[in-house]
Amino acid sequence: MSVRATARIVATPAGLPVLTGDGPLALRRTRALGPGARVTVVGAMSAPLGGDRLAIEAEVRDGARLTVDAAAATVALPGRPAPAGDGTGRAAGHARYDLRLSVGERAELRWLPEQLISAHGSDLRTHTRVELAATGRLVLREEQILGRHGEPPGTLLTRLTVRRAGRPLLDQELSYGPGAPDGWDGGAVLGGHRAVGQLLIAGPEFEEKPARPRVLSDTAVLTPLAGPAVLVTAVAPDALVLRRVLDEVLLTGGR
Repeated sequence: MSVRATARIVATPAGLPVLTGDGPLALRRTRALGPGARVTVVGAMSAPLGGDRLAIEAEVRDGARLTVDAAAATVALPGRPAPAGDGTGRAAGHARYDLRLSVGERAELRWLPEQLISAHGSDLRTHTRVELAATGRLVLREEQILGRHGEPPGTLLTRLTVRRAGRPLLDQELSYGPGAPDGWDGGAVLGGHRAVGQLLIAGPEFEEKPARPRVLSDTAVLTPLAGPAVLVTAVAPDALVLRRVLDEVLLTGGR
């Protein structure tokens, strides 16, 4: 039987008036390393599996600061088998894991989860939607690991949509694994690498002094967007190398 669950976070300058987990999505308030509140997502059960519908909603209201991280990587697993005797022989279909984030005026959201691992046989679709106010700040990291050690990846479709002050800032879609368009593992995309990630930093500071584009390594680049933001895109042979590249930019704030 598939799982449907939504967790919700509301952050204000005074604290966290709403912090509710659901099903496999447990939320814990943890000690912040800087100003504002910190919430850690703790997986309470194996998910997402095929057929699951999971979502996290986070609202950072005007003037608030919030960091969201995770206690462990998220592993997309194959779907549960069809119930005995249903006559279809099919599993429950693809899983969905959606994020709906909003950042108010003079607010900041640091969304820094652990990696998403696409296990062999899994089929996961994710969509992260962000509404960012004109004076809000966003730091968002995404990392995908295509397959566990020694196995091919599952099917993974990810989309990231960011609107700032009601206008599009970034909208991109990536697809990997069986069923993805031909060439996803070719030299123009992954080049045989199995770790891929991006770091988006958006904020008013880039209006005053836009960042310059630059090559960070043989497989990583920093690109200013058509708006006050930068996007780092990287591929790597493994999760440790990928995190090292993204963390170097994170420490400098995209400069």
